[in-house]
Amino acid sequence: MAQNDAKTPVGENSSNNSDEKFLNMASLLEKEGLGIDLPKAGEIRTGTIASISPGQILISVGAKSEGLISGREFELIPPEEFASFEVGQELPVYVITVEDSNGNLLLSYVRAVEESSWDKAEEIFKNKETYKGKVVGYNKGGLLVAFDKLRGFVPSSQLSYERLKEAVGSTPEDRYGKMIGTDMEVSAIEVDRERHRLILSERLACGETRDAIREKVIEDLEVGEIMTGKITSVANFGVFVNVNGADGLVHVSELSWGELTDPSEKFKVGQSVKVKVISIDQEKKRIGLSIRQLEDDPWAKKVENLKVGMLVEAIITNLTKFGAFAKVQDDIEGLVHISELSDAHITHPKEVLHEGEKVTLRIIKIEPDSHRIGLSLRRVESAAYADMDMKILKQELENSDIHVSTPEDSESDQEHTSDQAE
Repeated sequence: MAQNDAKTPVGENSSNNSDEKFLNMASLLEKEGLGIDLPKAGEIRTGTIASISPGQILISVGAKSEGLISGREFELIPPEEFASFEVGQELPVYVITVEDSNGNLLLSYVRAVEESSWDKAEEIFKNKETYKGKVVGYNKGGLLVAFDKLRGFVPSSQLSYERLKEAVGSTPEDRYGKMIGTDMEVSAIEVDRERHRLILSERLACGETRDAIREKVIEDLEVGEIMTGKITSVANFGVFVNVNGADGLVHVSELSWGELTDPSEKFKVGQSVKVKVISIDQEKKRIGLSIRQLEDDPWAKKVENLKVGMLVEAIITNLTKFGAFAKVQDDIEGLVHISELSDAHITHPKEVLHEGEKVTLRIIKIEPDSHRIGLSLRRVESAAYADMDMKILKQELENSDIHVSTPEDSESDQEHTSDQAE
C-alpha cells in the first residue's frame, strides 16, 4: 500500500492553511446561498466587547464569530484607554489570523487604530494637507510629533526658521527639551506603512522654501557670531555646516590650525560643530564660517616671547627675488623684504645674504592673523631703536648682576660729581 510522505507544514504555514480553510468555507457557503461574512486576515472590523478578563478581551465581530485580544496585543493597549473599555462597547479591531494553533481568532486593537492613522497620513500626504500635532519627544536629529495614534519624525532640517532659532545648545535636551508639549503644524513628506516610517515637515506646512529661509538667516547673521551647527556635506575643499536652516562653508583653511589635507579624516556628515561667522555675502547669499578661530592658535603661543622692535639671532633659510626667509626659532620663520636688507639699492638678496648664514635681525612687525613676521637687516643699527636696545641690554645685564652705563647713568654721574665739587 503506497504511503503518503507529505507532511503538514507547521508555524506560520499552519496559520496560512487555517486562513485558507476559512476562505474555502466562506466560498462554499456562498455557493449554497448561505453566505456568511467571515473575518479575513489583514482586514479591520468594528467589533463589540463581549467580556473583559485578566490578560484578554473577548470581541464579537459578527457572523457568530468571537476573537481574542491577548498576549502582546493586550499589553500594547494604552492603560488610560483600557481603563475606559466596558462590555458592549464597540472597538475597531485588526484581524491578525482567523485561527491560531488553538483555533482562536486573534485580533488587535492597537494595530487597528494605527492602520486608521496610516490611512489618514496617506490621505494628508496625497492631498498636500497639514496636520496639527503636539511635540511628544526628541532625539539628536529632530523632534517627534504625535500624529493621531502614530509618532512622526520632524528632522531638524525640516523645522521652521523661528523654531530653529530657539533650538540652541550643545545637547538634544538643551535644543529641544523646552519644545515638549507645544503644538506644531506639519505636512507629511514621506509615508511608508510597511517600514513604519512617517517623516513630517514644519517648514513645508508653513510655506517656507529653502531659499526663503536662507535669506532670513543671512539677514539675521552677524560677522563674529558664534553658533552650533550640523555638518551636511564634506568635500576636499572644506565642509558645509547648517546653521539655523542655511548652509555655510568652512573652507579647508579654516578647519584647523594644523595642516589638514583631507577634511573627511576629522569631520563627518551629521556631526555637530561650533562655528564662527567670518563673512557674509548678501549678494551671492554665501556664509563663510570658521572652526579653527574658536580654538587656541598654537602659533600665537610660540611667538608670545617675540616683540616688535627686538633684535633676534636668525638663520637664513631661503633667498627669493623679493627677499630672504629667516628662521628666528624652531618652526617659526620671518621674511626680510628686499627693501629691508640694505640702505643701498640691491637687485637680489644674494648680494647681501647667503643661505645658512647666521645673522642678527630686527622684528618690525608681527601679524597673528596671517602668521607673518616682518624682519629687517638694515634697521639693526637704526638710531630709532637705539634707546630701546640700550634699555633691553641694561635689563638683561641687571638680571645677570652686571652693570652697564647708559646715557641716563652718565648724566646722573656728572650731577653727582658736580655736587661733590661744590
